[in-house]
Amino acid sequence: MIKFIFKCIRNTSKITIFRFLIVVLIFVYSAKPVLSELDFTSEINHIDANVVFLRHSIAPGFGDPKNFSIDDCSTQRNLSINGILQARSIGQFFIENNIEFSEILSSEWCRCKDTINEMNIGDWKTFSRLNSLFQNFSKKEIVLPLLYDKLNNVKNNEFILLVTHQIVISEITNVSPPSGGIVIYNTKNKKTKLIRNITN
Repeated sequence: MIKFIFKCIRNTSKITIFRFLIVVLIFVYSAKPVLSELDFTSEINHIDANVVFLRHSIAPGFGDPKNFSIDDCSTQRNLSINGILQARSIGQFFIENNIEFSEILSSEWCRCKDTINEMNIGDWKTFSRLNSLFQNFSKKEIVLPLLYDKLNNVKNNEFILLVTHQIVISEITNVSPPSGGIVIYNTKNKKTKLIRNITN
């Protein structure tokens, strides 16, 4: 039997073996577990973060159409099916690990509101200071000072979630998260950390 197996291996082309190894590697990578509650809490405690920035989940494309209207989702770049599933997965992570927020705020853009809505983790409200600065739909010189004012008044015992855009998060933290990416932030000492693997 063993001789037969070795004979099969010898007769298998290198291309077939290579393809098999690629499949194995993909399986191993995709099986990597998401961040645990203990790991997430450890990261939070490490910098005493009191703010969690969440970039909206997957919304294919770049920017928004020229006919953009903040009150009309059909004129905006919106979540894909994968984005919806990603948002639900992020929400499930928070729910299963009993991670709760004292306040949840979202940009007025539909892809941000849809992200937090699909997460289904509690009451939330829109907050214009989280609106996108890209394409000048919101004025940076107006929005950012107001957002900094909000952040500077977050207390140490508060833990707030801000659902917004890559450009806003990078302006505050100098970190550019991927879609659905999280950046934790300490409003007092300005320490930040990009969190990976909330979803697989």
